[in-house]
Amino acid sequence: MNKEEIIQRTAVYVRETLSGDGSGHDWWHVYRVWKTAIMIGKEEKSDLFAVELAALLHDIADWKFNDGDEEAGPKAARAWLEKLDVEEAVITHVCRIIASISFKGAGVKTPMNTIEGKVVQDADRLDAIGAIGIARAFAYGGSKGREMHNPEEKPLMHNSFSAYKNSKGPTINHFYEKLLLLKDQLNTDTAKQMAIKRHGFMVQFLERFFIEWEGKA
Repeated sequence: MNKEEIIQRTAVYVRETLSGDGSGHDWWHVYRVWKTAIMIGKEEKSDLFAVELAALLHDIADWKFNDGDEEAGPKAARAWLEKLDVEEAVITHVCRIIASISFKGAGVKTPMNTIEGKVVQDADRLDAIGAIGIARAFAYGGSKGREMHNPEEKPLMHNSFSAYKNSKGPTINHFYEKLLLLKDQLNTDTAKQMAIKRHGFMVQFLERFFIEWEGKA
């Protein structure tokens, strides 16, 4: 099986697995990350085969939907890639990217050691900001039964992954605890340029949100 066939079979597998999800972690999230990663990957001269596989499989078993199990994603990705007889070096590379890709709290560093990891992490984080990021934040909050906003509950800057995983704060707090921080945590120059307008749109949205929250025009 050639690389193109492996990519296409993986795309079909992920679409079948994640279609219909209402939390913002559905197939179309993966599709956007995949296409953005290819674009960034070309600019950054990365290994596109590893980039595409990691982008496609990065949410195949997200810890948020697997009782906080951080190993669920890499394990599921490995099982799929072994089924396709992908060489071990590629599988290891892809699984390491998946294991390290997630934001784990404002005070927790999540460095990537390869350009491929940096590319996929950037693509994933770009989909968490801007207009799409706003929509996904509220979709996820709603799926978890969280309040939209509670002015009596202040944002928390989580200093451990455990604290971040166990947070149940309102969705608006998530902007301050994660989304507004992402612009300055991107790895590549390509992604940093893409983030400028998306970040600005979130700032404008929050300004308008708080005006309307107080019942003003």
